Amino acid sequence: MTFRHALNCSIVLTDLPLLDRPRAAADAGFDAVEFWWPFPTAAPPDAEVDRFARAISDAGVQLVGLNFAAGDMPAGDRGLVSWPGREPEFRDSVAVAVGLGERLGTRIFNALYGNRIDGRTGQDELAAENLAHAAKEAEGIGATVVVEPLSGADRYPIRTAAQAVAVLDRVGAPNVGLLADLYHLAVNGEDLDAVIARYGDRIAHVQLADAPGRHEPGTGDLDFDHLLDALRKAGYSGRTALEYVPTRPDFAWLEDSA
Repeated sequence: MTFRHALNCSIVLTDLPLLDRPRAAADAGFDAVEFWWPFPTAAPPDAEVDRFARAISDAGVQLVGLNFAAGDMPAGDRGLVSWPGREPEFRDSVAVAVGLGERLGTRIFNALYGNRIDGRTGQDELAAENLAHAAKEAEGIGATVVVEPLSGADRYPIRTAAQAVAVLDRVGAPNVGLLADLYHLAVNGEDLDAVIARYGDRIAHVQLADAPGRHEPGTGDLDFDHLLDALRKAGYSGRTALEYVPTRPDFAWLEDSA
C-alpha cells in the first residue's frame, strides 16, 4: 500500500539513523519524504551531501521538501533568515539545498524566519533580503521558498498566516509561498477554515499533525477530512506532509485514508 502523504523523517522514525529513514519510509508505504536541515553544519562537505542524496535515491522515494539550515533547533533556534551576522551560513545552506533540489527533484524549501534577538534592529529587512536571495536561487530549478508560522517558540515572530503573507508580500518574489502547518496554526488560535479561504492561493505546502498534542491525525480535535477537502477546493494540489510526534510505531492508522 502506498500512502498519499509525504513523511517528515526528521520528526518521525527518529529511532533510526538519519540515513536509514528514507528506506524505512519506503518500506512503510511512503513514496515521498521531507526533512528539516539534515546536516550538522550549514556548509557540509560534498561527501556528506552525496551520502544523503544517495540515501534518498536508493530508497526510491521523492524528497518533496527540505528546510534550509535553521541553527541549533534543540537549543531553541528557529531559523537564520532574520539573524544578523549569520547571512553567510544561511546562503551556504541555500546553495546546498538548491543543489540537492536539482539533483533529487525537490521543489519546496522551508526558510524558518528566526527568533527575535534582544537589542537588534533591522531583522525584518534582513529577512526580506535573505528570502529574496533564496527565491532567486530556487527559481533556477523551478522551486518555491516557503515561510512558516510556528507555535511554541516565544521569540519567533511569525505566528499567523497573515504575518507570514505579509513577509511574502515584502519579498515580492513570485516563487515564495505560505507553509500551512495546520497544527501550528491551530495551536496559535487560527480559524483554519478562514485561513484556507483567505490564503488558499498563497499556500505552497501543507504539513499535518493533530492538535492538541502534535501527534497522529485522529489523536486530537482537527477534522482532517474536512480540512483536506477545503484545501483541494481552494486549489491546493501539492503534497501533504506528516510532521507529527508519534505515539505508536506503525502507520496502521493511515490505512483508511490511503
